[in-house]
Amino acid sequence: MSPKSSGNDNVSSMVSGTEVGQRRLNGPQTTGRDYRNLSEPEYETVRDDDVVVSMRDGTKLLADVHRPNSNGRFPALIAASPYPRQIQDLGAPMGFVEAGATDFWVPRGYVHVIVNIRGTGGSEGTFGFFDGQERLDMHDVVEWVAEQKWCDGNVGMIGISYFAMTQLEAAVERPPHLKAIFPVAVSSDLYGPAEHHGLFSATFCTPFLAMLGITSRHGGKLWRGKLANVARRVLNTQRLHKRFATMNGEASVTMMKQALRLHHDPHPWDDLWRSIAVEHPVRDQWWDDRNLIPLLDHVEVPVYLGCDWENVPMHLPSTFETLAALSGSPNVRVALLGDFGMTWPWESLHVEALAWFDHWLKGHDTGILDGPPIRYWLPVADEWRTAASWPPQHGNHRELSLRADGVLGTDEGEPGERAYMTLGAGLNRATPSRADPPAMLTWTSGALDRDLDVIGDMELRLDACATAADTAWIATLQDVDAKGGVANITAGYLRASLRHVDEQASHIGAPVLPCRRAEAVPIGEVVSYRIPLVPNARRFLAGHRVQLCVTSNDQNPAAPTIMGFRHATVGTSSLNSIKSTSRLLLPVLDA
Repeated sequence: MSPKSSGNDNVSSMVSGTEVGQRRLNGPQTTGRDYRNLSEPEYETVRDDDVVVSMRDGTKLLADVHRPNSNGRFPALIAASPYPRQIQDLGAPMGFVEAGATDFWVPRGYVHVIVNIRGTGGSEGTFGFFDGQERLDMHDVVEWVAEQKWCDGNVGMIGISYFAMTQLEAAVERPPHLKAIFPVAVSSDLYGPAEHHGLFSATFCTPFLAMLGITSRHGGKLWRGKLANVARRVLNTQRLHKRFATMNGEASVTMMKQALRLHHDPHPWDDLWRSIAVEHPVRDQWWDDRNLIPLLDHVEVPVYLGCDWENVPMHLPSTFETLAALSGSPNVRVALLGDFGMTWPWESLHVEALAWFDHWLKGHDTGILDGPPIRYWLPVADEWRTAASWPPQHGNHRELSLRADGVLGTDEGEPGERAYMTLGAGLNRATPSRADPPAMLTWTSGALDRDLDVIGDMELRLDACATAADTAWIATLQDVDAKGGVANITAGYLRASLRHVDEQASHIGAPVLPCRRAEAVPIGEVVSYRIPLVPNARRFLAGHRVQLCVTSNDQNPAAPTIMGFRHATVGTSSLNSIKSTSRLLLPVLDA
């Protein structure tokens, strides 16, 4: 359905949802449950552009306020980010369109307030990238919204990715009128997605900051101009819009990389890039100011977390870290989604979120709190499962040996080792030599004699030696089908010089790698590493094989990646040998 208007560009009667005659939303809308007493669409939408929101220090942020065309007072949902607020209704399959579907929320009696945070989209000040100032601003935005004549004093927050991060920023500051948040696909600690245990996430961070610089140069003249309005009409046609439901994260990264050739102001975008990529390789005060994990015990409002299983290099790890940090809160719910659970523009889980906000902001008995708090999709089995806690109970960790013969086995076999080579740049070689050792290694199990459900936290305990003072360890868990097709499931990352383990975190799944100090690898000596793989879920079918791939350079096109995310190389040349005493610990759920 194309957007409809009441004749005024700032008034719309379009309604999205799951019913006949509504603009159809992409993605799963619930976690497999039916809800009750949900708000029905009954209002047209009116939009107030470029509304000034004043912060405590006098800085003025800009917001677009989308509200029911009524004189009544309504609960409000805030979506705040550095992304252009004017494009959140564009319908484009890009990672910046993540505030949620305004035409779903406003007709059902919510005000949708889309805010550009400090230093972006015409808002005053300097963008600080998830710093302490941003937290104070989010508190002030919530309280400003609560005071407006169109708000009934009940405020929630919505949106994924950066929009989810600003929700937790507000929650740790505890503004009095914040009643509930829905931070799906969140990162509570910026170091996590930017530096994967010391490995710079180059294919994301570099184009991401460049794109912020490019988009922040433009305002309503571009985003609400004739060309953008034509794009809105085209992108929201039902046939084209439906195709976006199966676009993955790799497509988004590819799109962002194309923008690297465009001009952007170096300040503060290149300054921030340099801080992440060059100046702060280990956790220090700069990163501590951008880590909410120690502050999450301040959170009092109900929190609905979620992510998709594919989001291994970005938000999935922090979903579990955040859940653990909120363990004392009685009102936390979690949804873990399968393939294409989070595509762009973000429209998934809107019915689930409606049940959440109707309960907490309107007082409806929707059933959102019924049953266990964690609901997860089990890929391949293609069914919803529930759990009272994470990881699910009734399972155990199975140890698989990285055998010297390349088998991923239940026993070590003949003791030994396998080696691969990683090369730095500038070696002046025309081509690789046929005499070179391989650039990666794989270990493959025998064909499974029955289905195997792997669900929970997992870890690679690696015994290895290197011929360089530093190297990278990149491990990818794979599912190999009966015809040899390979699916990448999850991964773990570690810069060898940042290997120190928090000795208090003895159990699998604990945050074992503080990354606060670097120490050279003793060349030629065997070192034991604990490398957490990002928690995941998968049914490995009978006849399939479990495979582990280990490399030190995923800039190599042949190296496996998830969502197309690759890392800057450590830069050293090394012959890395992995001993057969190494173990992969997989969480296997009891039959």
